[in-house]
Amino acid sequence: MTTRRTFRSAGLVAVAAAAALSLAACQSGGKGAASGPERQVAASGTTGGGSTPVGSSTIAADKAADKAATGVRTGADAAHRGGTPATTAKTASQARTQTLPDGSTAEIRRLGDQHYLARIVHGGSVLATLETNGADAGLDANDMFIVLTLGGQVHAWMGGGHQGPGTFALAGGWKAKVTKTGELRYRAQILGNDGAVDSTLQTNQHDVGLDANGVYIVLSAGGVISAHE
Repeated sequence: MTTRRTFRSAGLVAVAAAAALSLAACQSGGKGAASGPERQVAASGTTGGGSTPVGSSTIAADKAADKAATGVRTGADAAHRGGTPATTAKTASQARTQTLPDGSTAEIRRLGDQHYLARIVHGGSVLATLETNGADAGLDANDMFIVLTLGGQVHAWMGGGHQGPGTFALAGGWKAKVTKTGELRYRAQILGNDGAVDSTLQTNQHDVGLDANGVYIVLSAGGVISAHE
């Protein structure tokens, strides 16, 4: 805002009058400035040609976001399977990648001793995760079976599934006796050549996997079992 002062001297009044006329002319000729870029942003609420609001509420939200503490973010498109969410990136090693039979990619990180996380990525989206935390992990991904071992190795294959309940011959000379124990709950007893139970897999609403001396076995929450060596 311009503060005007009135001077009693005749000479100064003349100067003031001339300045006032000059100011009025500038104001009259400056009306076209309203269509300039800065005014367009203020009037339309968008950045020149874009569609992102830049009003005061957005700026306030941006400042609030800048102050927020950083941490692990999870995507709504990531369906977690076979473990608990990953710890922060500070404790994770750099990821290595492995191409899977269906063309997707496994991104594998070491989180600790016998503790690994594998994200299954396709087309830039995380489809599923597997995590070992004291036990091997397994996944039935639409008839592609994946085992993540305690040593951080990923083994994947297509097909070969058997729908339980029932007893089935598996790769490597193993047999599996699959029984249903509840909704999305199945148990697979892994039988050796002598018929003894050498290991047991049990789902609890998520898939499970096992490295059985170089034979990889997945039991899904739907009772499908598959093995590969």
